[in-house]
Amino acid sequence: MESVPQKEDHGLVRRLGPLDASMIVIGSMIGSGIFITSAESSRLTGAPGWLILAWAVAGVMTITGALCCSELAAMMPRAGGVYVFLREAYGPSLGFLFGWTLFLVIQTGTIAAVAIAFAKFTGVFAPAIAANHYLVRPIHLLGGYAISLSTEQLVAVALILLLTWTNTRGLETGKFVQNTFTFAKTAALLALIVIGLSLGWKPESAARSSAWWNSWTNGWTPQGAQPGLTAVGAFALILLFGKAMVGPLFAQTAWTNVTFIGSEVRDPGRNLARALLGGCALVVVLYVAANLAYVAVLPLSEIQHAPQNRVAVAVMNSMFGRPGALAMAAAIMISTFGCNNGLILAGARVYYAMARDGLFFRRTATINRHDVPSAALIAQAIWTVLLTLPRTIIPNPAPGADPYGNVYTQLLEYIVSADLVFYVLLVVAVIVLRKTRPEAPRPYRTWGYPVVPIVSVVLAAFLIVDLAWLAPTTSGIGYLFVLSGIPVYFIWRRGFAADRSA
Repeated sequence: MESVPQKEDHGLVRRLGPLDASMIVIGSMIGSGIFITSAESSRLTGAPGWLILAWAVAGVMTITGALCCSELAAMMPRAGGVYVFLREAYGPSLGFLFGWTLFLVIQTGTIAAVAIAFAKFTGVFAPAIAANHYLVRPIHLLGGYAISLSTEQLVAVALILLLTWTNTRGLETGKFVQNTFTFAKTAALLALIVIGLSLGWKPESAARSSAWWNSWTNGWTPQGAQPGLTAVGAFALILLFGKAMVGPLFAQTAWTNVTFIGSEVRDPGRNLARALLGGCALVVVLYVAANLAYVAVLPLSEIQHAPQNRVAVAVMNSMFGRPGALAMAAAIMISTFGCNNGLILAGARVYYAMARDGLFFRRTATINRHDVPSAALIAQAIWTVLLTLPRTIIPNPAPGADPYGNVYTQLLEYIVSADLVFYVLLVVAVIVLRKTRPEAPRPYRTWGYPVVPIVSVVLAAFLIVDLAWLAPTTSGIGYLFVLSGIPVYFIWRRGFAADRSA
């Protein structure tokens, strides 16, 4: 007999079971990153062994982070997830800064980027959909920025609006879309792995023709990987290895999204922890195996210089020609569609929780007749759509190349270091709350405590320092994005206090 959904006091309904929660973890993680970021990571490290290790170490960070987050999720299964954890551990200001940065660029920028990726691969089948087919030609703004509306941007906007609308129709609709597309794209990724590992390993592949660990033997140099780098030798390789982990980390980072919907998961004490640990473990294994497939099929130079960084497409094109490339493009469209559904569904719950604390637009604290925070979904969609419109102006582009890039990808680069700081705060919150709330019920307790949190924090701290060394300007701008939330926090807090005293 099917259990009756539980309704919380604030109106959200616990309709998601363990499979649904796991599909949100897996579906939010598998987007476009696994299919493209290995190109940059291989350029930075110069050897197949370091490429695989970058994904594996990023996986260790994901698993250790999930082990810590599972304790917090089972302890506080509420709408808002990480926002709530940081608020309870450190106070409302740090919780707000996380939510503010999430809304400003992390969640919305990722949704915009994934939507553009969907549109790019749609263009493989419909050439009229392209970044330089303009409905509104670029209009230059201040500095190196412009706004435009191309057919590619229009498809991205349409995808964002469609998935926002379906998620306003109720959790059952969003759940159906998420489960269907997650099953499909997981199967497609698994097929890519099986094909690559079973039919690859040819003499010219990176796995057989390149030195696995000696990057210099493969023609790599630190200065070639990052012009202007003054470090040399093994120290330079270590620094660039840290930077090579950025792509793999962002390909995995959305695992926290399931915590945002904690108020809508049945038996959260068990199901949230199981979804986090099981979903993250599966995706990490698939990601490492996919990279093994890349090096088993392609020469190292073809991984490093895959057209538009589409390594997975290059693999299928190498194996089956044009039909293989088209099949991979279709698989990536399915992947990005499902990924964006999960990101849109989960992200709105954070702004809903913030608004209930008086720290976001008041209307977003409401739910509609389908028991979902539709106003928060709409607010998220509006800002995300706006993020698809700006373009960066590329100085001195190559002849015939498009002189415009997408600004949101630049924003995501700015926020890498700041996002890692929130990761550290999330992990340390386990230790803080064990000290300040030892009596609180904990249906799940972090395995390997305190070793696991320490390992997680040490790895993240290394990356924070590494990125500050290699890209101080980029990291600094990322911190400014976070700090911009401080005056906003006090404005909202003052307005909330005034409402309560009125």
